[in-house]
Amino acid sequence: MQLGIIGLGRMGGNIARRLARGGHQCIVHDARPAAIEILAEEGLRGAADPAALVAALAPPRILWFMLPAGDVTETAIAAFSDLLAPGDILIDGGNTFYKDDIRRARKLGERGLHYLDVGTSGGVWGLERGYCMMIGGPADIISWLDPIFRTLAPGSGEIERTPRRSNADPRAEQGYIHAGPAGAGHFVKMVHNGIEYGLMQAYAEGFDILRNKASEDLPEAERYTLNVADIAEVWRRGSVISSWLLDLAARALAEDGDLKGFEGDVADSGEGRWTIEAAIEEAVPANVLAASLFARFRSRSQHRFSEKLLSAMRFGFGGHQEGKIKETAREQAK
Repeated sequence: MQLGIIGLGRMGGNIARRLARGGHQCIVHDARPAAIEILAEEGLRGAADPAALVAALAPPRILWFMLPAGDVTETAIAAFSDLLAPGDILIDGGNTFYKDDIRRARKLGERGLHYLDVGTSGGVWGLERGYCMMIGGPADIISWLDPIFRTLAPGSGEIERTPRRSNADPRAEQGYIHAGPAGAGHFVKMVHNGIEYGLMQAYAEGFDILRNKASEDLPEAERYTLNVADIAEVWRRGSVISSWLLDLAARALAEDGDLKGFEGDVADSGEGRWTIEAAIEEAVPANVLAASLFARFRSRSQHRFSEKLLSAMRFGFGGHQEGKIKETAREQAK
């Protein structure tokens, strides 16, 4: 299929590459000419401005936005939508607040434009591993776009099939789902990221406890100098707490057991806050998720080994730099 990709950052560029490798024709655009040039040198077609990108696409045009949540995405969607015609499709693959999706879908729908929200997980590894996608929007449009989602998805791989799923939607086993109407995709991804906060915090605190077993505050007979890199490695192999996050932690600890390259200033990019807001709206207790969010706030003034490991894991899956994301969730969702 033919589509335009807007936003060629850590994930957008690799989404374009994976689609191109799968036989799709991608025309790419970014506010930074250098980002376009890099992909053009790899054989993808670039467009210098929105008008050029839209003109290069045959109707119905498909535009996939991979931009930071908030004003950047809002402005880009408004600019491109003014150039489109009824029947064209806009896809937001970033981390937009789901209530903004509901508003956009309604307004764009009044003009005959289709809008999809795609919660996209995979980080900087998605080019090779594929992207897990949670999609919101009209079922018929999502079905028509299935070749795109199937190419981006990781596929079933070597993961053992879950018993008694014979009558379930087969797309879930391939790594993507139609979550529901507008906003549902980003809502599911939002909760996914909230859970991610909690899982990361559990690993971080656990390894902090292990590392501090050598503390001089303990009786000498109860002190252990534990090799946390070896512990991470052995837990990866057959333990009930094995996961990709643990894989990333093991990699970071193998490179530097003291994590000297990380300060432990752990940013939150919005989804954790939104998840807690949803829990409050639904009156659902979310003790672990809330505590993990507050731990990130604390990390900006106090840096423990646990915060360094959080930074290492965030860098491992998403290339996130410490302290780069300071905006509040509401500022991002304007």
